[in-house]
Amino acid sequence: MSIKSKIKTFFFLDEEEDDYEEKYVQEEPEPRREYKEYKQPQPVSKQNVVSLQSIQKSSKLVLCEPRVYAEAQEIADHLKNRRSVVVNLQRSDAGHARQIVDFLSGTVYAIGGEIQKIGNEIFLCTPDNVEVSGNITEFLQEHDFQNSR
Repeated sequence: MSIKSKIKTFFFLDEEEDDYEEKYVQEEPEPRREYKEYKQPQPVSKQNVVSLQSIQKSSKLVLCEPRVYAEAQEIADHLKNRRSVVVNLQRSDAGHARQIVDFLSGTVYAIGGEIQKIGNEIFLCTPDNVEVSGNITEFLQEHDFQNSR
């Protein structure tokens, strides 16, 4: 016999002996267990922390028409409470309107929100939990260009 065949038989014999032992091993019957009350395992808590600010039942959109600068604080309070606000400044004079927009711009910046002009003297102020897609100002510029012809 060659060394190669000896190695093959050696390894095959080891496997055959293992199979032989496994075939003739008798399985012992499991002991009879008495009935015990079964308790479901308690789920493992993952200790996740969820911000309550991110969970809201409904979103609100507030429409405001401030006429004086003093009314801007009420709009800022809505933004702090995570509500979107549409601000119509058409009824206020130019000086107050500029002050209101400056104040709201600072407020929106502080809360991480966004302010967009959506019409002639109409602004949309949104907190950080609201995403605004699209752009209306380009449409307004095209519309104004066509009307000037």
